[in-house]
Amino acid sequence: MPGPLFPPKSSRERAWIFALIGVPMAVIASGLINGGLSFLLTRQGVGMAQSSGIISLLTLPTAIYFLWSPLTDFFVERKTWVMLGATAAAGAMVVTFYRPSLASPTAVALLFLSACLGQLVISAGGGIMGTLRTEAARRRAASFWQGGSMGLGAVALFVIVSLGKRIPQGSLGWVIAAMIALPAVFAFAAPSQEKIAADGASQIFARIGREFKDTFFRWKAVPYIACMVFPMGSGAAIGLLPGLAADYGVNGTNVAWLNGLGGAALAAAGAFSAGLLPATKRASITYLSVCLVNECTLIILWVGPLHPATYYLSTTLFLFTAGASYALFTAVILEFLGNSGKSGSSRYSIINGLGNVPVAYMAAIDGFGYSRWGTRGMPAADAVVGIVGGSLLLAHFLMHRHDAPAIVPILPAEAEA
Repeated sequence: MPGPLFPPKSSRERAWIFALIGVPMAVIASGLINGGLSFLLTRQGVGMAQSSGIISLLTLPTAIYFLWSPLTDFFVERKTWVMLGATAAAGAMVVTFYRPSLASPTAVALLFLSACLGQLVISAGGGIMGTLRTEAARRRAASFWQGGSMGLGAVALFVIVSLGKRIPQGSLGWVIAAMIALPAVFAFAAPSQEKIAADGASQIFARIGREFKDTFFRWKAVPYIACMVFPMGSGAAIGLLPGLAADYGVNGTNVAWLNGLGGAALAAAGAFSAGLLPATKRASITYLSVCLVNECTLIILWVGPLHPATYYLSTTLFLFTAGASYALFTAVILEFLGNSGKSGSSRYSIINGLGNVPVAYMAAIDGFGYSRWGTRGMPAADAVVGIVGGSLLLAHFLMHRHDAPAIVPILPAEAEA
């Protein structure tokens, strides 16, 4: 027979450790692939067209990691998988940076391997969060997960760019490897994984089948899937806002700070602040409410004067609320997921992967808005589409607020010791 739906309640859930568990992949993705790699390739004389192609390839594991994420549900505990994935990714990174050229086929293959191994950290970490018993602990874990990843990912970018000009490439590889591997050690302070009692493989896979069915194959899953793929709170405008700065009279130095390290700090602060919101309402309702606030901050750019103050105010509020939206998005994933059970990492990876869908199509919609209506068209398109989508979903969840969120309801916040 399967084990209990939840392991015995522990007062040592330590939600703060999730600020560090997610950092290995943040260093790889935000610090290197989408951050410092372009700078390093340029210093080696690699053209922008080739750099863009390499970076585009290296972002692929983020979209397809659900293909190998089931590994982290088997063989050893998920917190052990966090350490294994981070250590192996760090090792591949060291070997990569001893290659003469980071654009060589071997180096690119090793970077791709490192990104794939790093995604094991994400799937295992998501499965660990699914073992937390109370809604309050899950909210805090989601907040720390996103805040730590955004904040320390930006720090990693700063370190890579700063040291990339001063130390040998091989030494830089060791620095990056350390930033990947060391935070994963904190995974060993995570709650112990539930032990699944079963007579054999058939019972294990029968349980996995039930968990997938209870999560995805029911009518109540539809609005949660919609939360993942609807346009509100996608943050797609983050990468596009710097392109509007000149139209509002903002110079390049201020753009670099506001949309660079300063912007990451704002987003991280927003993510951490989301953990302070009371967990008395379902995560889906709180998430959609914050998303609507996030979309409304773009209305300032849409209707405000073409003045630097307009850009600073709107962008600051947008980045802060985007960080809060990301943290609450993770909380909604956990609400949808329910208890991790035996397949928590696999189901978390699938649900989380759906969140990449609106980022892609909203970037296209924002670009269309700019090409069709000019400077104000981009924030207008994002705000209108996001507010409409978010309002429809929020109305649904408010009218169905008593529906059970997932496999089993999570204990209310007041039940936490």
